[in-house]
Amino acid sequence: MKYVAMIYGNQAKWDSYPAEKWPEAIAKQDAFNKKYRETGELVGAYGLADAANAQLIRRKDGAPVITDGPYLETKEYLASFYLLDCESLERAQEIAAEMPFADAEPVELWPVLHEAAGDM
Repeated sequence: MKYVAMIYGNQAKWDSYPAEKWPEAIAKQDAFNKKYRETGELVGAYGLADAANAQLIRRKDGAPVITDGPYLETKEYLASFYLLDCESLERAQEIAAEMPFADAEPVELWPVLHEAAGDM
């Protein structure tokens, strides 16, 4: 079963993190990613741009209409997501709990119910 583990944040949170601690934090995240890529349980890890770079795409009269996003008015936004492929929900929970910042910030875990065919 596949799961999406999501991390939320905002620019103020990133700016408040001490610059001298970033190399260690990145090293911990890289080690986490390597560990679960090697087990085959981490399908992909994706960091997203700041919310100021998000766009909303709609269609009106058959033509795309593009506006600045994000859609939701919120203090925090989706900052990164991880696609996991695990034998069970319990295993996905264990992996999410091992994320380097899970002791300070929650990780949102969602089951993936449908997947488009790979040969499309």
